[in-house]
Amino acid sequence: VQLQASGGGLVQAGGSLRLSCVPSGRASNDVATAWFRQGPGKEREFVAGVRWSGGNTYYADSVKGRFAVSKNSAKNTMYLQMNSLNSEDTAVYYCALRWGSTVHRTAQLYDFWGPGTLVTVSS
Repeated sequence: VQLQASGGGLVQAGGSLRLSCVPSGRASNDVATAWFRQGPGKEREFVAGVRWSGGNTYYADSVKGRFAVSKNSAKNTMYLQMNSLNSEDTAVYYCALRWGSTVHRTAQLYDFWGPGTLVTVSS
């Protein structure tokens, strides 16, 4: 499985961005995919995740109400719609996949990672 994230860039505070992630080689719906991020000088943290069987979504408290994670099985793509961005959201965003349908908030429990896409929010 290979993951490729895209959609990062520079945005002003209050603006929006949509990230996309394509998990190539995902041969089953018994997987969970998630977005993590790592800001300057910070540890990698869970942002949001989705179960491909059932479509249940999960969020970190810091993004709840501002971000929306979704997946399109026909396009084999996971999305992260990010609204009301602020400087605290500046980070490299990674998509990750794990076998099994449970969305975990712990990075070490994911089996595959993409290279990341940078999101910079200017104030």
